[in-house]
Amino acid sequence: MKVLGADYAGVLERDGWAPYRRFTHARHQSCLAHLLRRCRELVADADRGQARTPHAVRRILQHALTLRDAHHAGGVEQATLVAEADRLGAQVDKLVAGATRYPPNCRLLNHLAGEREHLFTFLRVPGVQATNWRAEQAIRPAVVTRKTWGGNRTWTGADNWQVLTSLLRTATQQARDPLELLTCLLQAPTPIVADLAIPGH
Repeated sequence: MKVLGADYAGVLERDGWAPYRRFTHARHQSCLAHLLRRCRELVADADRGQARTPHAVRRILQHALTLRDAHHAGGVEQATLVAEADRLGAQVDKLVAGATRYPPNCRLLNHLAGEREHLFTFLRVPGVQATNWRAEQAIRPAVVTRKTWGGNRTWTGADNWQVLTSLLRTATQQARDPLELLTCLLQAPTPIVADLAIPGH
């Protein structure tokens, strides 16, 4: 919230972490890959009828991805995608309204209820991805380094590392020279804020 601002009105392709919903002006896409992984795990751990709910959720999400692929191949028009998003949303509503006593399935359906409006944005809005893979790939080098060393022997080192990697990645995504940017920051006689644009500002 501090970086983007509470009025951020762009697109968030993100996982299901509840605090993301505080960006009420933004368009959201809840990552389907995370949800499909959760369904696979529930199916693997289920006994008999316990697998019905995650199977049903998985079918809905996979159908949405099939529609996306057909659209990219030129076989489905945008208007059809929007109509199908409405239909798939109704199927989710029916599942959420259903009764289940198995606690893991209850948690899944409660989560879907919270993410209901953000499941099929990628079918309605051209250019929106169905997963948060772009964000995952953007932070991957920093995460790998953090796990191997990354300054995490001290809290100060960890804080410095997260600021540095955020600056480097942001500069790269904005087609700025990270070294030139860092040089300006380090040579400044007094602390200054990095000259990087914030989306929507």
